[in-house]
Amino acid sequence: MVVERTGDCVRIHPAGPIVTTVSPPGSKSLTNRYLTCAALADGRSVLTGASLCDDSRVMLEGLTRLGVRTELTHSGTEIVVFDGRGNLCADDVDIDAGDAGTAMRFLTALSCLGFGRRRLDGSARMRQRPIGGLVDALVGLGAQIGYEGQPGYPPLTVLASGLRGGEIQLPAPPSSQFLSALLMVAPYAMQDVLIRLEGPLVSRPYVDLTMDVMRTMGVEVLEADGGRLVVPAFQRYRAGQYAIEPDASAACYFWAAAAVTGGRVRVEGLTRRSRQGDVRFVDLLARMGCRTDESESSLEVAGPVDGRLTGISVELNEMPDTVQTLAAVALFAESPTRIRNVANLRLKETDRIAALAAELTRLGAKVQITADGLDITPPKRILPAEIRTYGDHRMAMSFSIVGLATEGIAIRDPDCVSKSFPGFFEVLDRAVCTGS
Repeated sequence: MVVERTGDCVRIHPAGPIVTTVSPPGSKSLTNRYLTCAALADGRSVLTGASLCDDSRVMLEGLTRLGVRTELTHSGTEIVVFDGRGNLCADDVDIDAGDAGTAMRFLTALSCLGFGRRRLDGSARMRQRPIGGLVDALVGLGAQIGYEGQPGYPPLTVLASGLRGGEIQLPAPPSSQFLSALLMVAPYAMQDVLIRLEGPLVSRPYVDLTMDVMRTMGVEVLEADGGRLVVPAFQRYRAGQYAIEPDASAACYFWAAAAVTGGRVRVEGLTRRSRQGDVRFVDLLARMGCRTDESESSLEVAGPVDGRLTGISVELNEMPDTVQTLAAVALFAESPTRIRNVANLRLKETDRIAALAAELTRLGAKVQITADGLDITPPKRILPAEIRTYGDHRMAMSFSIVGLATEGIAIRDPDCVSKSFPGFFEVLDRAVCTGS
């Protein structure tokens, strides 16, 4: 047994070189995008291989409250969505997004369609995460949205009467989800929507993922000069059956396990052709000394032949969900690792930069926080520690990888992983112990 539950912790025991094949659960990012578009489609959509993590369940509950009917089939790996046709008729609705940032942004945009009064709120942390840029843009398209508390932050009240459309400007948002939310509801405005982007966009691959889902379901987004995006009106999403890829962010933990143990891990269902930007994490590991191999249906990482990992300097603005995983691998490198252009991590489930600095230091690393990232100097010897997760699923999963190659690592509040990967520790234990 590699994973041992003791009270409110899990202890991770060293495993030696890991040689295994894994199939991560469906992508949370793809699932919530397909759910959003399918809720507006004309007809019945079936999403196979879907994620049923906490965030996706919040999204499903929000859709139900907006009047969209959904069903779970095949042991919860398939979601059926019945057409909403863009006419979401639900009045005096309260939607609790909890800690699900994606659901909060997407449901806010969806709540502007149809007719009715909708109130959106979330956890204490959600009330600290800005949403003003999205609200301003929706108001510019004709929405009626008010703040119940601090302007720019949840809770919100939406008086839905549809979207007018037109031209808006979107200052550089703290999350790409603002733009994704706008794009997905834009076809249901009464006239074309033109979005002028001001400044750099964080996490661009997630916007590309959104536009790819829209295109797959029959809606085009036109890109014009000067950072302009145009969504022609009166397009409609096409209902159908859509397969959800495995979650690339989840796959990164297993590739990282190969790197730190000197093993070999093949992830089925993902290749470099994936629509998810986080598959490029394997290229970061290659720069650190790992070997990679790809087939028609899988992507594999093997630890360095000589067992030596090298630190790297990298900008991760386009792959922010891999920062904590890379930081965990950096502990085993023979030189420092520099991570840049990820200032938006301060606005995630927790301040991920501060949380990383605290826990890496607890393990013996020297960490310098910079304006937009951090520098990590690995320790000569990783110290035993109980890792605080701050309620952040990615802290728990990333630092569990450290325990596979060093003694004395325990993860507090392990159940927070259900936000994106229910059963992660059971899957990790099974993969390590049985090779599958």
